[in-house]
Amino acid sequence: MRPTGKKRTDISQLSTEQGNPASTLLDLESPLQIARIINAEDAKVAAAVKRALPQIARGIDLIAAGLKRGGRLIYVGAGTSGRIAALDAAECPPTFGVSPKTVQFVIAGGTKALAGAVEANEDSCELGQRGIARKKPGKNDVVVGIAASGRTPFTVAAIEYARQHGAKTIAVTCNRKSPLGKAADVAIVTEVGPEVISGSSRMKAGTAQKMVLNMLSTGAMTRLGRVFGNLMVNVHLKNEKLLARGVSILQRAARVAPSEAKLALKAGGNSVPVALVMLRAKVGRRQAKRALRSAAGNVRRAIASARSR
Repeated sequence: MRPTGKKRTDISQLSTEQGNPASTLLDLESPLQIARIINAEDAKVAAAVKRALPQIARGIDLIAAGLKRGGRLIYVGAGTSGRIAALDAAECPPTFGVSPKTVQFVIAGGTKALAGAVEANEDSCELGQRGIARKKPGKNDVVVGIAASGRTPFTVAAIEYARQHGAKTIAVTCNRKSPLGKAADVAIVTEVGPEVISGSSRMKAGTAQKMVLNMLSTGAMTRLGRVFGNLMVNVHLKNEKLLARGVSILQRAARVAPSEAKLALKAGGNSVPVALVMLRAKVGRRQAKRALRSAAGNVRRAIASARSR
């Protein structure tokens, strides 16, 4: 099927491209007033995200269901949107203890675009298709396309390709009735309005995208039991700071003294989930690991399972 991503919206009609009356004379303002103007505009972002919460919740359900079946969460974006996507993908393994293969990203221009602008690639539908095709999206995967304008050909084409190949798709954009929103199963639209610097979507639009991706990944991982209460129990203990955090998490989750938490962590092979199951279910390391495997990493279910044996 020929991608419809080639159809372009008149950019002057997009709300994110309009002039902002609040910052018309920004270059004449004092540093404090510049900061005040930006801060006042940033205050509008959370409200815009709040209006999209029902769609965000649908996205969380889609992602959690796909990951539960062994699928992947794959972000796609260009420029600022792609870099925000890459950040969220990179943070998921150390935060939730998942494999780097579980949450991935595709950015226009490849990984070199993370450190430098190669924005011309975003105009290519073919490159968008090729980028997502390399990931071989399937029925258990969820592909999230991020574009403030909702019209980026690279991202629209990638979402169309993924959907045609059975993946569930989500659009994250800041403009309604966009090609990206129409191409996806779920459209999350955060209407943040004109930027302080006209068209600079790294500002309010970028902040909104970061907030939405935080909710999507955190919400899905929480639904899968990669969080216990509000504790980051799957944190990787790769340095002294994180080791101390692991002890603190065990203290709070198991209601034990620091010395007992340290002993349990050592006995559990420096794995917080294993140590927590050991402490809460009063079982040994082997039983705790077995319970976690049978519960697919869901810590709360693993504790209940280990207790019932």
